[in-house]
Amino acid sequence: MSTAITTRHQAAVMQAQAKTDDQLVALWLHDKSAETQSAYADDLARFQQFAGGKPLANVTLGDLQSYADSLSSLSANSKRRHLASVKSLLAFGQRIGYLPFNVGAAHKLPAAKDTLAERILSESQVHAMIALTGDQRDRVLLQVLYASAARVSELCALKWRDVQPNQKGGQVTLFGKRNKTRVVVLSEQTYKALLSLRGSAGINDPVFLSHKGGHLDQSQVWRIVRQAAKRAGIAGNVSPHWLRHSHASHAIDRNAPITLVRDTLGHESLDTTSRYLHARPGESSSLYLSI
Repeated sequence: MSTAITTRHQAAVMQAQAKTDDQLVALWLHDKSAETQSAYADDLARFQQFAGGKPLANVTLGDLQSYADSLSSLSANSKRRHLASVKSLLAFGQRIGYLPFNVGAAHKLPAAKDTLAERILSESQVHAMIALTGDQRDRVLLQVLYASAARVSELCALKWRDVQPNQKGGQVTLFGKRNKTRVVVLSEQTYKALLSLRGSAGINDPVFLSHKGGHLDQSQVWRIVRQAAKRAGIAGNVSPHWLRHSHASHAIDRNAPITLVRDTLGHESLDTTSRYLHARPGESSSLYLSI
């Protein structure tokens, strides 16, 4: 078979993977978390409404540029997120052969301020959130969320079979982003606090049980964290992810190896973890000035 014929055959096979925009979107969202799927679907719906329902194959660079201009009232970070979602879909569409050309590749995302430092709590703030929470389940949830650096989806999915003892105290097995599994060691204090919730629960029962039974919903964890932050007098829209950021920053401040922090958080790249070094620098040339 000639190279030209082989290429045409491969293109036909790739194109058959999606025949409509809806099928393309379904393929694009398939392996993403429920939270990410919801956010991406909202971003795409906003773009499609702006484009007047135009098929993705007919979207032009001008459409994308006009859409970017329409987002001028949003913050730089929000604008960047909305555009990144659309660009991701267009790139995926071309990659599987559904779209002949990726117009999104020619549109650069706007620069955005790195606000990571604003989402890192102090150790005293984290301790206050835990200490001022009266409900046992919620208090342990906050402690484990911080100690394990778990994503909220990973925490909600925990079953008792994922909780095991070890020589340091205990450990939890987390399954999350990009379908990756990681084991996080907990201190003896945190492990004992976690075991206090078990009672007679079986190995397949949820670790964090909702009051109606079953796994705690992610929205309930957000509520628990926000209420805890409010009790501790912390301003801002505090989310469960702030505790993950705080874990990384505090561990690095206490001289934990950055590679260990990377593995605990489940980052693919050390560059991602290194952001925490720059978010809370210990040195600055300003310290050498006389004022």
